[in-house]
Amino acid sequence: MKHAMLINYGLCTGCQTCEVSCLKEKRLDPEEWGIKVQQIGPKKLGDAWEWDYVPVPSRLCDLCEERRAAGKPAACELQCLAKVIEILPLGRIPQRMEELGGSKVTCFMP
Repeated sequence: MKHAMLINYGLCTGCQTCEVSCLKEKRLDPEEWGIKVQQIGPKKLGDAWEWDYVPVPSRLCDLCEERRAAGKPAACELQCLAKVIEILPLGRIPQRMEELGGSKVTCFMP
């Protein structure tokens, strides 16, 4: 069954635990990354300020296939304090995005 990563970045606090857990799980070199939190803003857009942290997976992300095969959650999903990241079957993504309201929600498929 194909899976995807749902990222509700409207909740991301920029703590970077997803980055650290991925580095440790995948034993990556410090210059490599499976997921990295990018800061966008602060920037004034119209009358409001925009300031987000967005977890961005790289081509090295395989959604922790081995962990999930063993019945464990992906390392980033497990360690995310704000529960920003969910690994779901591909067919569940549209429904879950709708439940979350769609704003500041994105999907990653390796």
